[in-house]
Amino acid sequence: MKRNRALLCLLTMLLIAAADSTEDTVVRLEMAHRDTLWPTAFRRIEDIIGEDQKRHSLISQKRKIKGGGGGAKMALGSGFDYGAAQYFAEVRVGTPAKRFRVVVDTGSELTWVNCRFHGKGKENRRVFRAEESSSFRKVGCLTQTCKVDLMNLFSLSNCPTPSTPCSYDYRYADGSAAQGVFAKETFTVGLTNGRKAKLRGLLIGCSSSFSGDSFRGADGVLGLALSDYSFTSKATNIFGGKFSYCLVDHLSNKNVSNYLTFGSSSSTTKTAASIRTTPLDLKLIPPFYAINIIGISIGDDMLDIPTQVWDATAGGGTILDSGTSLTFLADAAYKAVVSGLERYLVGFKRVKPEGVPIEYCFDTTSGFNESKLPQLTFHFKGGARFEPHRRSYVVDTLEGVRCLGFVSTGSPATNVVGNIMQQNYLWEFDLVASTLSFAPSTCL
Repeated sequence: MKRNRALLCLLTMLLIAAADSTEDTVVRLEMAHRDTLWPTAFRRIEDIIGEDQKRHSLISQKRKIKGGGGGAKMALGSGFDYGAAQYFAEVRVGTPAKRFRVVVDTGSELTWVNCRFHGKGKENRRVFRAEESSSFRKVGCLTQTCKVDLMNLFSLSNCPTPSTPCSYDYRYADGSAAQGVFAKETFTVGLTNGRKAKLRGLLIGCSSSFSGDSFRGADGVLGLALSDYSFTSKATNIFGGKFSYCLVDHLSNKNVSNYLTFGSSSSTTKTAASIRTTPLDLKLIPPFYAINIIGISIGDDMLDIPTQVWDATAGGGTILDSGTSLTFLADAAYKAVVSGLERYLVGFKRVKPEGVPIEYCFDTTSGFNESKLPQLTFHFKGGARFEPHRRSYVVDTLEGVRCLGFVSTGSPATNVVGNIMQQNYLWEFDLVASTLSFAPSTCL
């Protein structure tokens, strides 16, 4: 769901593993797409694009404000069965540890869960009861952490008494919001050697109130943005400066999943022959993960797109975002892409399904063969090429209807490669080497 900052604050952290050592292990979280929570065959595109457009608007605002060996794993899967257009993982929070289903968001800095703190909390889903966790430590409103360090995480200035916890009103790029108090808490994670480890002192939001479609089917958010206080910062400090994920097809049911991994991934080794690497600019559009796209081609034809579209110093540039579903392109790039693809769809009737606010949709009930479509390719600085699967840019929308999965976002604007475009690829973020590696994968 979003800098030039001071150097990373050294936060006290203890890693207690059930294993004698965490060497040669990685942390992995199972991950599922949140559309797996939807009761029908297809996620309602009008909801997806509405959330995406609000998210992109706030990404732009946030950018203006801020721009001036071993490891762990978490299961990761589609949210389709939950009626959501994002990906979910399960985390274990507190002492004793309780399970929560959270949205995996590379654009969000704060990790939070639906929480009861002194009797407050939404009861229509799982609730973390802070008073029952022996490891819960609230952040005071008079602390330097609250008054200075957490200002970019929407900390509030109200502090009626010295014992009042530091509160927040966290705003997301799609217009959703969460309100609560900051605390330090323990997360229990699974290791690839089958053991478990505890991450202590991780900043967490205890959200007693939240609103917006972003959280449909979820108990909170796992913040993976590039931030001093994100889950990524904690996990990569311990397990090595890498994290990776492989997004299953966004229409997969909740029983299909892959992993969000912190540390070196065995999946990278398996895909070594086809893996490609490009620079990851961690200082260009913080807290987002900026990638250096320099062009787009359709088949053998490089599209005529002005270079300033890709220039982050001129208000353009591109980010990879797990929290946005469709792919957003500045006007010049959008027009070139959709007109280039439309030429290959002239044999299909163009339709305008009710409630689907995408410009290019087609009736594909007869004779549609996606393999006949040309390959769309994103060209990166340094020569790497990303060739998404055809079903990632000609998206199933309704029965017998497919739409070009792109949204125009004005000019100049931040381009966003969304999670549908990323599906069925392994993505590895190396925060030490500042590189992004990727390879096609079944994610199974």
